[in-house]
Amino acid sequence: MPELAEVEFYRKRWHQAAVGQAVTRVRAHAAKKTFRDAPAAKIKRGLVGARLESSATAAKQMAFRFSNGAWLGVHLGMTGDLTSAPLGQRAAKHDHLVIDCETVSLIFADPRMFGGVRFDPGPEEPEWWSRIAPNLLSAAFTKKTLAEFLTRRARAPLKAVLLMQERFPGVGNWMADEILWRAGIHPAQPAGSLNPSEITTLYRETRAVCRNAMNRIAGQGDYLPHNLNEGIPNSWLFNHRWRDGGTCPKSKLPLERADIGGRTTCWSPARQVLREVGS
Repeated sequence: MPELAEVEFYRKRWHQAAVGQAVTRVRAHAAKKTFRDAPAAKIKRGLVGARLESSATAAKQMAFRFSNGAWLGVHLGMTGDLTSAPLGQRAAKHDHLVIDCETVSLIFADPRMFGGVRFDPGPEEPEWWSRIAPNLLSAAFTKKTLAEFLTRRARAPLKAVLLMQERFPGVGNWMADEILWRAGIHPAQPAGSLNPSEITTLYRETRAVCRNAMNRIAGQGDYLPHNLNEGIPNSWLFNHRWRDGGTCPKSKLPLERADIGGRTTCWSPARQVLREVGS
């Protein structure tokens, strides 16, 4: 499932390819699950003739704004992909939405159709966008709000808590593992058992991982990496977490993997020790 920075990577692909261009045609596999939240016919009526003016990312969602006030939302799911192609290129089997602009076609492909699109004629911000939790790099995410959330989820393992989108929008499996590894906290540690120092560290590393991921994976400014993993240094857990026989970049000792909080999790036993509650 694409996470915060991966979603930004894909948003940039469409934005940089067609911003300022008018939509001339919309092609869609209208009966597919891709359009379960927004009929393809409604999208066609709402976009043809309008110009792509802006776009934004929030959590695992992205939104594209058009000159007539319309909002097009995209959720990639597990296998979704946004690309661009020369105008008029024939749609492939899994290209469920193709937006033809003046010089380029914007393509949303999704083989397994776990993703989908949303549409709102605007101009007001639609509910599906406004309900997304505040960005983890914004002033709304503070140590106080983090501590309060951990208290409300006191018995849950931290790995599961970090995947809760109502507080950690955009964080998925690899980012949660990276945050906890950098913080030196075991993923199975109950959320309510952290001391003030650990909460401060968790807060700091959550923001650091988000910031670094946005810079490394999504690029800075107009820069767009050639692929999602370009430039990720070996000092990150990211490059070692699924490698059989992988070792911790810091301790150089073996990593472990297990199911924690319903998700496959990787951690460094040398750095992330599970404490007994109360110790």
